[in-house]
Amino acid sequence: MAKASKTRTGNLREDCVAEALSIIATDGIDKLSLREVARRLGVSHQAPYKHYESRDHLLAEVLKGAYSQFANYLDSQLKKGSANENHLREMGEAYIRYAMSHPLEYQLMFNTDLPDPSGHPDMLKQAHHAFDMLRDALRSRAKTSQRPMAAKEIDHQALFVWSTLHGFVSIMRSEVAAELKVGPKQSAATDVLSHIGRAIGSLSTK
Repeated sequence: MAKASKTRTGNLREDCVAEALSIIATDGIDKLSLREVARRLGVSHQAPYKHYESRDHLLAEVLKGAYSQFANYLDSQLKKGSANENHLREMGEAYIRYAMSHPLEYQLMFNTDLPDPSGHPDMLKQAHHAFDMLRDALRSRAKTSQRPMAAKEIDHQALFVWSTLHGFVSIMRSEVAAELKVGPKQSAATDVLSHIGRAIGSLSTK
């Protein structure tokens, strides 16, 4: 008797992505394979290959979805009509909220070896999107600074902001955070964002 399919939506392409996320969440990324996805979905071992050439192609699709979700979340949290200088703080707050509430996707995006980007342009495009949003916020802020800023400076500021936020989130999500006794996470996040704002302001006037 044929094994009953356990597909979630009837759309095998989407179901493979959802099952891949489930495998990574429960067993780790090393356990991800098209064969295991097929087994858990109750379809033939060859069925996922109709949509994904390899494990890397499936992983790239998972990552594309995570980057897209991340960028859309950041965009949705920017207060429409608020002053440009507030966008950087709003984005920082949204970054921290997303990272703390979506640990699996965050870990995948920033702590996983990516499939070859040259072979997965759609994944790379979505990864760039979130970084471009940060650069845009910094460009808007720079327009009010005391001197013009070159694109390279904006890029370096973006790396500074991103690395600071990533470091903060990594510490807050670690077991050692409780032993550091740094106070409530929310007040710590507020202070970190204030320090970022002051640092960027100082860099913009030098």
